[in-house]
Amino acid sequence: MSQTYKPSKRKRATTHGFLVRSETPSGRAILKNRRRKGRAKLSV
Repeated sequence: MSQTYKPSKRKRATTHGFLVRSETPSGRAILKNRRRKGRAKLSV
C-alpha cells in the first residue's frame, strides 16, 4: 500500500484555492459562509 496523501502545493491551490472558489456560485457561497463564521483563512 502506498500513502494516500501526497502533498503538492500546485494541486492544492488549483483544486481548493481562492481563485477557483471565486469562480463558481457554489464556491462563492463557501467563501461567504466562511467569512460569516469569521475564519482567519478563507481558503488555501
